[in-house]
Amino acid sequence: MKEQKKNVQWEHTYVADNKTFCIYIADNEDLVREHADLSGFPATVITQIKHMIDPVTAEA
Repeated sequence: MKEQKKNVQWEHTYVADNKTFCIYIADNEDLVREHADLSGFPATVITQIKHMIDPVTAEA
């Protein structure tokens, strides 16, 4: 049986006082949780981002 590739990539992390907010690109929430468990970091809240607004999209 062929092993399926797990698509999860850490992009960056924001640090604010005593909290961190990690940004991932992943196929699903379970992959983010698995990555967090393997890395030893808590993933207490996971929020799917459906749209992004930035200076480029604001001009469209």
